[in-house]
Amino acid sequence: MIDDYDLRLVEDELAPGARIAVPALAGFRVTYVAEGRAEVAPAGGAGREELEENTARFGAEACAVKAGAGGATLWRWEMVRGDGGRRAEGEEASCLLKASHDLELDPGQEWMMRCDRVDFPPGGIAYTHVHSGPGLRCLLRGELTVRVEDGQEWMVRPGETWFERGPDPIYARASDEPTSFVRAMVVPRAYKGRTTITYVKAEDADKPKPQQYTRFVDEFIDP
Repeated sequence: MIDDYDLRLVEDELAPGARIAVPALAGFRVTYVAEGRAEVAPAGGAGREELEENTARFGAEACAVKAGAGGATLWRWEMVRGDGGRRAEGEEASCLLKASHDLELDPGQEWMMRCDRVDFPPGGIAYTHVHSGPGLRCLLRGELTVRVEDGQEWMVRPGETWFERGPDPIYARASDEPTSFVRAMVVPRAYKGRTTITYVKAEDADKPKPQQYTRFVDEFIDP
């Protein structure tokens, strides 16, 4: 097993017009704009991008990031070896490591990195299910009760994270308000463009599935 990678989530809080220098990464990175807007300028000046709220990009190169007039909150999922090297730096900005989890990946498998958003209506349920790979999630709004089949259960609130290994059966229920989370997953390439979810219980197969998905990134990687 390839077990020397971590999947981590870093949150960048930028004041209006603030800039940060994000170093190159010996690994893979997805940057998602959770709030506001930001301009991303890769080192060398080519490929400058304007990222609106609720958009994401894939790329591990060094880049300069500038917040828009209303500031910006960025979530950076990074698949790295060890501590991953230097952290982003800048004035009028803070960079917080929110979570980091070990990955165990089969070296005989071909992998890709996915970033997507899941939206639940009030009281929406994700029936007991498994996924085809590990992923790190962060709640954007609402509240979500997450229960693992072994009996663990917890409430997730905005800005909080949780990690799913993939094969562990998970059940989740949204609060009485719209609830959303964003996640980055590492899954086999065969799932490009299609769902990774498998429902565990036969009686759940035909129940309504109220959650909606917005896919931002499906990129092949070579760990």
